[in-house]
Amino acid sequence: MGTPSFLWNIAKKCFTVGLVTLTVSDRFASIVGVRGASMSPTLNPRTNSLLGSLSDDYVLMEKFCLQKYKFSHGDVVVFCSPYNHKEKHVKRIVGLPGEWVGIHYDVVKVPEGHCWVEGDNSASSMDSRSFGPVPLGLVNGRVTHILWPPHRIGSIDRKATGHRVSS
Repeated sequence: MGTPSFLWNIAKKCFTVGLVTLTVSDRFASIVGVRGASMSPTLNPRTNSLLGSLSDDYVLMEKFCLQKYKFSHGDVVVFCSPYNHKEKHVKRIVGLPGEWVGIHYDVVKVPEGHCWVEGDNSASSMDSRSFGPVPLGLVNGRVTHILWPPHRIGSIDRKATGHRVSS
């Protein structure tokens, strides 16, 4: 008679832990894997195809910034691709709504409700220079810390990009 009660208690605890984990992941923070070299050297400084996901960085993405879309220059954000909502990109914010951003031989004004994002490694980055300003509604959160690999654990530095932006 003790076994069904024991199993029921285990099931209830697992269900509760699952609900709490889902709520935290949905509302507050989650862990995101970063692939590719577009954010190198900040993320994935050594991209190695032989090791695959073992060499990828895993980062902590906080979602408190989404409540009022509070972003700053230099924030690293995760967002859905404007072309394919199933793809996630990790880039750095270079321009905020209403600002002018210089690209190649042109200047672009970032529309209201959008941001301009670019990878740290411009040679291998598909970013706003390819698909234009990103709607803030596609931003999933701000990257705050590197969690994996262990020797790279730490916070993400904001890099100032003011030399290309004007209000």
